[in-house]
Amino acid sequence: MNTTGNNQYPIHSIRFWKAYLVQMRPYLLFISGIAGAAGVAMNKEAGGSGWKWYIALIPFFLGYGFGQALTDCFQTDTDKLSAPYRPLSKGIVSIRSVLVVSIIGLLSSGLLFYLLHPVCFWLSLLAVFGLATYSYVKKNFWFGGPFYNAWIVSLLVVMGYFATMDRATKLFPSSLYPFVVITFFSYASFVLIGYLKDIEADKATGYKTFPVIFGWNKTILLGDIFAFVTLIIYWWQPGKNFSEIFFGSLATIVIISGQVAGHGTNEKNEKGALIPILSTVRSFVLLHIAVLLHFQPQCWIPGLIYYALFEWTLINRPSKYQV
Repeated sequence: MNTTGNNQYPIHSIRFWKAYLVQMRPYLLFISGIAGAAGVAMNKEAGGSGWKWYIALIPFFLGYGFGQALTDCFQTDTDKLSAPYRPLSKGIVSIRSVLVVSIIGLLSSGLLFYLLHPVCFWLSLLAVFGLATYSYVKKNFWFGGPFYNAWIVSLLVVMGYFATMDRATKLFPSSLYPFVVITFFSYASFVLIGYLKDIEADKATGYKTFPVIFGWNKTILLGDIFAFVTLIIYWWQPGKNFSEIFFGSLATIVIISGQVAGHGTNEKNEKGALIPILSTVRSFVLLHIAVLLHFQPQCWIPGLIYYALFEWTLINRPSKYQV
């Protein structure tokens, strides 16, 4: 039963913060965390140590959750149908309170980024703008949703690079562009395949996503293209080490298996979408651990621990068919 009005959890209560944590989707915080960490690792002089390395991981890790909660405030119509377990869908927290906390969280992260490097701050503001306008793009432009969301996440890699750099550094090296493209297409794949679980809800609420317009089969086919581009660009990069190859190989196996499952399933609904979606998010995390190890191979133990924690939160998510 939905709870509204005076029965909504007040922002100062423990129940509100527990509900807000659910709205953040803790298992997805590992996406922004590893994307930012991969960017930090590109500064080889950072070496995995130093106060900037650790401070930068805080806003990178929490930023995805704040961003998820923010975008949810603008798409409660479809979420009530596709994700009824979420606190906003249940009505136990108000849109206003979630919006306020999300904006404060994102702005606080932006301030922290400014202290690290001004470029990070300006890019974080651009990301906030993208998050605030994403739902409009998703609803009205079938070709825009995955790409629009992907450029926002791709910014995290660039921000990570600048986070530990000297403030005089203003340019992102062209030699690192391929790694940003890897982030772009691997996240676009997650967004695109993620739409499969919401087809009926998006149809009912007027969202013109790619699966709504073109159907399941063409969506999986486009996912194949995204996965192919991601893997080709990743494996084309020279200078790989053993630990990187290990995680990169796992990511490759996982994403290919997910696409095969998407083609082969007879349940073209949220149940059939589960394995393909899980595969895209798992491969994203694995692939970005591999990118981190490309630049900082000595971090393979933290990489293993990070992935284990990600799997633990993923397994313990509140709804089996929501990712």
